[in-house]
Amino acid sequence: MLNMTDIKTGKKIIWNDEPYAVLEYLHSKIGRGGAVMRTKLKNLLSGVIIDYTFQGAEKVEEAEISKSHAQYLYHEGDDFYFMDTVSFDQFSLSKEVLGDMTMYLVEGTEMSVLNWDGRPINVDPPVKVTLTVTDAPPGIKGDTASGGGKVVTLETGLQITAPLFIKVDDRVVINTEKGTYVSRA
Repeated sequence: MLNMTDIKTGKKIIWNDEPYAVLEYLHSKIGRGGAVMRTKLKNLLSGVIIDYTFQGAEKVEEAEISKSHAQYLYHEGDDFYFMDTVSFDQFSLSKEVLGDMTMYLVEGTEMSVLNWDGRPINVDPPVKVTLTVTDAPPGIKGDTASGGGKVVTLETGLQITAPLFIKVDDRVVINTEKGTYVSRA
């Protein structure tokens, strides 16, 4: 069992009989009142994000999440298909569960799979992915008043701010945790 002080960002917990990932936490103690932990939790089964405040003596169980490796294959409608790289079993996860992570999925991408009770429930994308620019406005010489960046569209539909020298068909490295440009590939 985890105490309130053990709840940190990235920790996987069981709450209301379902696995959750802690996205954010804020520990606070006001005057004579008891300490509380305000958290933002993501349900790993449904993808729903909730805010919950844990009270001083409240305890939660740590989720026993195992990891395996899979490769992203394709998507059909709202279902995204993956293949386990060891057993070659295929499985799908819905767009609701994956959320914004779908913007980083390119055919052939290797990633970690989160398994709970022997079944895949979610994926962890790599920290950095390489994507191709499909739309980029031309960079105008001397246009650095706006910080020297422009909004480009990538092959998955993701829009990011990139330097002025990035053009269509360039391959760029994106940080999946922040959704930001890192470098040209």
